[in-house]
Amino acid sequence: MIPGIGALAQDTLWCFSQVKGTIEIGATEADIISTVEFNHTGELLATGDKGGRVVIFQREQESKNQVHRRGEYNVYSTFQSHEPEFDYLKSLEIEEKINKIRWLPQQNAAYFLLSTNDKTVKLWKVSERDKRPEGYNLKDEEGRLRDPATITTLRVPVLRPMDLMVEATPRRVFANAHTYHINSISVNSDYETYMSADDLRINLWNFEITNQSFNIVDIKPANMEELTEVITAAEFHPHHCNSFVYSSSKGTIRLCDMRASALCDRHSKFFEEPEDPSNRSFFSEIISSISDVKFSHSGRYIMTRDYLTVKVWDLNMENRPIETYQVHDYLRSKLCSLYENDCIFDKFECVWNGSDSVIMTGSYNNFFRMFDRNTKRDVTLEASRENSKPRAILKPRKVCVGGKRRKDEISVDSLDFSKKILHTAWHPSENIIAVAATNNLYIFQDKVN
Repeated sequence: MIPGIGALAQDTLWCFSQVKGTIEIGATEADIISTVEFNHTGELLATGDKGGRVVIFQREQESKNQVHRRGEYNVYSTFQSHEPEFDYLKSLEIEEKINKIRWLPQQNAAYFLLSTNDKTVKLWKVSERDKRPEGYNLKDEEGRLRDPATITTLRVPVLRPMDLMVEATPRRVFANAHTYHINSISVNSDYETYMSADDLRINLWNFEITNQSFNIVDIKPANMEELTEVITAAEFHPHHCNSFVYSSSKGTIRLCDMRASALCDRHSKFFEEPEDPSNRSFFSEIISSISDVKFSHSGRYIMTRDYLTVKVWDLNMENRPIETYQVHDYLRSKLCSLYENDCIFDKFECVWNGSDSVIMTGSYNNFFRMFDRNTKRDVTLEASRENSKPRAILKPRKVCVGGKRRKDEISVDSLDFSKKILHTAWHPSENIIAVAATNNLYIFQDKVN
């Protein structure tokens, strides 16, 4: 177990660390954060937004004279990853919004990450430069080409120190392989391949080959009128490069093995919880759609998020989840109005902590939830600028349904559904979490930190 991570969600005192972003009044649609991801060491944290930008934050080294400032994340690099495009064949605008970011493990001094919008995946290299060559033979000091006839002596170029510069360069562009919108990318544990998934197909790519991918799942029916479900998320197993899972809008999860056949139309395992007929309603199908699926770090479990719950499945048991956590059960009575304002189609993500003992997911009113798998305790916390004093301890929040409201509770009728926590990330080895609230990135850490 990772030290300090096995602590219970309830017993861990979370305190405010930082908030990045402008105050919401001045925010534009392009500023809204659409994905958050720590790299494998947790030293870097990347966000993507609806304007197609990627912002990378780097954790500061601890300084001896400012111990309390340990681990602040500051802007390391900002770059425009995707631009708006127009598909003339289909007369479709392609948004620049970043749907997902995935880091590759660091192999050398540079960092590599994948980012995707609806159609195109890009591999970015982020590297530092603190020296520049001086003493060119064929160019003058201004960089203009010299007349070769005037060159009488040859110089040995030297490297001179310069101010540190962080450069982001696109190394590969993987395009034209998806008819529908890409909802997931996942890097394989062999670090040679990755997959991208859209509503009906999943493609396998080699990092070195940009002009072709291999279609490993295709659920598109011959007649589109017979379409009953779509793919909502997909992820590779963390240790076995031949296995992956994908979830569907029908609330099912399929585990596929690429050793069995090249086209994984037949799954090797099928996870589905039988529906309770007494709970059936008009909204049953919509709220059972899975918006996120994640393998545990150990690879033994998968976690899925649907509209009202988070479920943990054991890979060895397909007929029902081993754990079900109610995220905001008090919204059951509000499904009608949530359908009218389209909130019922919100896609919430879920994350594991470093030791797979606590899970976190978002809710409305800038609330996010943590569930401790060992003690079965849970806590609701809020990301807001009101209690954003440094080291301020987050007070657990409670939502009351009907009856008398206590002083520190909030009524279900006064929840703000425009403020929603869809994207969260957990540091791979410490109790540090990043929570995206509209256009703000909140970073919280435990009191011990």
